Amino acid sequence: MADSSFDIVSKVERQEVDNALNQAAKELSQRYDFKGTGASIAWSGEKILMEANSEDRVKAVLDVFETKLVKRGISLKALDAGEPQLSGKEYKIFASIQEGISQENAKKVAKMIRDEGPKGVKAQVQGDELRVSSKSRDDLQAVQALLKGKDLDFAIQFVNYR
Repeated sequence: MADSSFDIVSKVERQEVDNALNQAAKELSQRYDFKGTGASIAWSGEKILMEANSEDRVKAVLDVFETKLVKRGISLKALDAGEPQLSGKEYKIFASIQEGISQENAKKVAKMIRDEGPKGVKAQVQGDELRVSSKSRDDLQAVQALLKGKDLDFAIQFVNYR
């Protein structure tokens, strides 16, 4: 019997992020507490730019955006938001969406699977994803349960389960 396998990836649906951003922008334009604060959120190249006239307001913009991401099923671990910076009279926060598993994180996860996972499970790094294979499907499900239980500092999804 051939090995069963699945891939561990860290991907974010760009359209869902876009939808969350548009919902946050709409909420900012309608909420009374954001009136006259110059609060805005928009794409700036590959980054997301949040602006407001005070540090508290720009943090509130970030909070609204995070709420919309969670409602759309996007892990906040994929969002890398910087600190508020004063630029002229405006405070700005730049945020980016992290995609792909870095080599060092992939190695950490592979080591975790080797050390704590069932015997006979193989993990190999393939670019920015990790392929996990085993003869037993039960072992693969045990690996998924193990990784879901760990508090990793990046978002992961399981795809191509065969």
